[in-house]
Amino acid sequence: MNKGRLIKGDLPEEILADFNSRRELSLDCEMMGLKPRRDRLCVVQIAAEDGPCAIMQIDEKESYPRLRSVLENPEVQKIFHFARMDTLFLLVRLKIDVKNVFCTKIASKIARTYTDRHGLKELVREIAGETMDKSNQTSDWGKETLSDDQVFYAEQDVRYLFAIKRKLVEMLEREHRMLLAQETFAYLPTRVKLDGLGYEDILDH
Repeated sequence: MNKGRLIKGDLPEEILADFNSRRELSLDCEMMGLKPRRDRLCVVQIAAEDGPCAIMQIDEKESYPRLRSVLENPEVQKIFHFARMDTLFLLVRLKIDVKNVFCTKIASKIARTYTDRHGLKELVREIAGETMDKSNQTSDWGKETLSDDQVFYAEQDVRYLFAIKRKLVEMLEREHRMLLAQETFAYLPTRVKLDGLGYEDILDH
């Protein structure tokens, strides 16, 4: 993957064309907190494997039609870790309804039933054999100028997702759980809309 490119504004046309030609992309979001009705969406990082990595500083007063066209393109699969949170922020803060999602956290919970550790750091350790520094996860992503460490962290957060997805798909197929994962991914947009409207677990007693 190429070095991350910090972008203020919408995706440049050349990156848009590249992204829309891909079969899959990896994504992550950085926010000021975890409550989308209160907290700003600050950064969206989106990457192609062995291709460009766009680290977009988001101004919620602006529109992002080129970013929207990629994220709502059903022909391109979007790989997230904890898609429920990231797609919720994209829906509430930018009114972008992400299509065709693969969530490595959901896939891990369905495939890796031998553990209760499903964080990205643990998946990187087990699958990629590397140690991921998560110290910048809780830094101030809303500031005007991101630090070099934040930019590096943002790129790292999406760099591993392609290899993690491939390994999890292999495990899901081996354990005959791929259909269950796909059905869960298909339900995710509905769960996100319920989250956005403030519903708790509607299946609870």
